[in-house]
Amino acid sequence: MTENIYRADDSRYDGKMQYRRCGRSGVLLPAISLGLWQNFGDVAPLSRSREILRKAFDSGITHFDLANNYGPRYGSAEYTFGQVMEQDLRPYRDELFISSKAGYDMWPGPYGNWGSRKYLFASLEQSLKRMKLDYVDVFYSHRYDPETPLEETMQALVDIVRSGKALYAGISNYPAEVAGKAFKYLEDHDVHCILHQVKYSMMVRLPETTGQLVQAKENGTGFIAFSPLAQGLLTSRYLDGIPTDSRAARNASLKSNTITEETLGKIRALNQMAQDRGQSLAQMALAWDLKDDLVTSVIIGASSVSQLEDNLKALNNTHFSPEELQKIDSILG
Repeated sequence: MTENIYRADDSRYDGKMQYRRCGRSGVLLPAISLGLWQNFGDVAPLSRSREILRKAFDSGITHFDLANNYGPRYGSAEYTFGQVMEQDLRPYRDELFISSKAGYDMWPGPYGNWGSRKYLFASLEQSLKRMKLDYVDVFYSHRYDPETPLEETMQALVDIVRSGKALYAGISNYPAEVAGKAFKYLEDHDVHCILHQVKYSMMVRLPETTGQLVQAKENGTGFIAFSPLAQGLLTSRYLDGIPTDSRAARNASLKSNTITEETLGKIRALNQMAQDRGQSLAQMALAWDLKDDLVTSVIIGASSVSQLEDNLKALNNTHFSPEELQKIDSILG
C-alpha cells in the first residue's frame, strides 16, 4: 500500500500557475480553480476523483470550490473531498483555500433552503463534517433570498467568520443592487466580502451589463467566474451537434433546445479563431475570462486528468488584441 502514499510535486509553485490578488485582501487565488459541482459525487469513482484532485494540486491549483448540495447525491462531492483530504491532502491543509456554500435546496422542510441564519449555520456544520475540516477558507451565501431580510443572512456570515469556522465571507449569484448592500453590511461589521461568484463567459455577459464586474473591483472584492465554458458549449463537444452522453442530451444543466444551428455556427466560428491562436476552444474561452484583472479566478470542472491538463494550457496565452476581442463580439452578435 505504501506505493499509493501521496507526496505533492515539489515543483508545484515553480511557475506552473498564475496567482491573482483577491480584491483587497491578503489572499492570492490561482487563476484557474477546480470546482467539484458535477464530476466528484456518487456518479464518479473515488479513484478518479482522487487522481484529478492530486493532479490539480500538483499543478498549483490551491483553490477547491464546493457547495453543500454538489453531487449528485447532495453532499456527496463534499464527502468525496473529505476522503481525499484524509488520504492525501491533510499535510497540505495550510496551502489550500477551500470553499463551501449554502443557499439552494439541500434537505426537506423549511430550513434546508435559501438564506436563513438557521440554514446557513446548520449547512456549514454538515459540510465541515463531510469534508473532515475544522474550518473552510471562505463560506458563501449561495444566492440572494428575497424572503429573508438581507441583514439576517449577512449577520450569519459575520458570525460564522467570527466563530472561526470560516476565515472569509463571500456571496454568489447576487444581483448588483443587492450585492452592494451586502458588501456594505459586511464592511460595517468588520467582515470584508472577499469574493463574489457569478456565472460569466464569452456567451454569458450579464456581469458586464449589470456592472457586477466593476462593482466587485471598486469594493475591493474578488470576482470569481463559474461556468466559464458555458456548461460545455465552449468546448469541442458540440462542434458536430449534440453527443448522446452530453449534458444537453440528458437535458441536465444544459438544455438541448438552447443549442440551435445558429448557436452551433457561432461555436464553430469561435473554434476556428481558437485554432488560429494555437488554442483549443476551451482554452481560448478560459483565457478570455482571464484577459484582464477584473476576474480573479475561473472555476473549471474536470472529469479526467487529461481534461484538466488541457484546460490549464489556457494560461499559456491570455492576451487578446483589440481586433480579436472585436471579432469575438462580432461572432457572438
